[in-house]
Amino acid sequence: MRRHRKVKIVATLGPASSSKEMIRALHQAGADVFRLNMSHGTHEDVAERHRIIREIEAESNQPIGILADLQGPKLRVGVFGGDGAFDLQEGATFRLDLDPTPGDASRVQLPHREIFAALERGSSLLVNDGKIRLHVVDCGPDFADCTVTVGGTISNRKGVNVPDVVLPLAALSEKDRRDLEFVCELGVDWLALSFVQRAADVEEARALARGRAAVLSKIEKPAAVKAFDEILAASDGIMVARGDLGVELPVQAVPPIQKQLIRKCRRAAKPVIVATQMLESMIESPVPTRAEVSDVAHAIYEGADAIMLSAESASGRYPVEAVRTMDDVAREIESDPTYIQIIEASRMVDRRTVADGIVAAAREIAEATDVKAIACFSESGTTALLVARERPRVPIIALTSIEGTARRLSLTWGVDCVVSDPVDRFKMAVLAAIHAAVGQGYAETSDRIVVTAGVPFNTPGSTNILRVAPCQERLIFEGEPE
Repeated sequence: MRRHRKVKIVATLGPASSSKEMIRALHQAGADVFRLNMSHGTHEDVAERHRIIREIEAESNQPIGILADLQGPKLRVGVFGGDGAFDLQEGATFRLDLDPTPGDASRVQLPHREIFAALERGSSLLVNDGKIRLHVVDCGPDFADCTVTVGGTISNRKGVNVPDVVLPLAALSEKDRRDLEFVCELGVDWLALSFVQRAADVEEARALARGRAAVLSKIEKPAAVKAFDEILAASDGIMVARGDLGVELPVQAVPPIQKQLIRKCRRAAKPVIVATQMLESMIESPVPTRAEVSDVAHAIYEGADAIMLSAESASGRYPVEAVRTMDDVAREIESDPTYIQIIEASRMVDRRTVADGIVAAAREIAEATDVKAIACFSESGTTALLVARERPRVPIIALTSIEGTARRLSLTWGVDCVVSDPVDRFKMAVLAAIHAAVGQGYAETSDRIVVTAGVPFNTPGSTNILRVAPCQERLIFEGEPE
């Protein structure tokens, strides 16, 4: 099933998209990667959705990526007396403490000693996705006295954000550790790590994963933005999680941050997903707003590897239509001549290695001639990532004998993955590449493709050879004895 677009689509599964028929429909509509949200459902639910995805993968003969999104620590206030809700007026005083007594309009429990340990006078606390804002005027190891700067209704177990301090909390809760081990044993391809504040959070998850899944860091806190370079270096991929960023930062700061993070990921040859509220209105409506379409379009123009649906596909009324809309928008944008100009103008690559030079040459040859595709052999996936970083105009075909590599690359811009037999000679690599290009409709027998590989084979990072191969060589090779 060839996709006629470069950007990938990630669809979250949930109550509205848990049956095999619906998951198959989402894949056929354009979903390249499925997200399993570990904040909801049981391990049995997750295992069943994983099983269905792998069945559909086998039926379609196309690698499908699976991303498990870990919940992360959840910071919430306690419960209130009465009917469980009180109105906080602007200018009023309000205390947060460790006392489990039900709260009222003057105080409530905040059962997180770590927050009190990190707070300072002048810190801000945001409750219920920032709808209520508190200014800390005094604090200690077990309390914070605040002034209400933005009032509203506060109720049981609403979430709390602390935007301007680095909290002494690990990104992985005990639940996350159990979930991580479960999904790694199950066989997911990507782990999305929530509540990342520093590179050490990523290293901890990587150590626990032990290579069984790639680690993707969600950038959703100001501390993560400040430490982004170190977090990017420690991560296999990035998710720009704009929901919490828009709560903890001024909303007008999010678009430039999104653009900056995408460009840094592109330069590092690591996939980046833009997520949260991309087609939010399609939870209830069969058509998106014009503003939402523009939002999706901007992420594509910026060169993001993937765009993601959350509640739209997990619990919305129109999951298939949401995926199809993203697919339609992507095709339209990528056919715009301005898109090519923007992508090429924003290509900033610091080339230092032989592999960097090989993939740059492959792109330039493909764009200067009538070459139909770039085929690369990549057991680890590194070569395919480097080719994708170049953002070539022609399709990228990644051939690998490792099924897990093909599945992970399903998140990467422009890469179509083919699981092939292992090869140990470049001639056979060329033959396999031609088979894939012609077999999947990228080229005719009379066309040519560019083939890149590393010799000796099966050595990660050894890309050192490039050839422009006529597809008619398949006939010659097939007639030769081994």
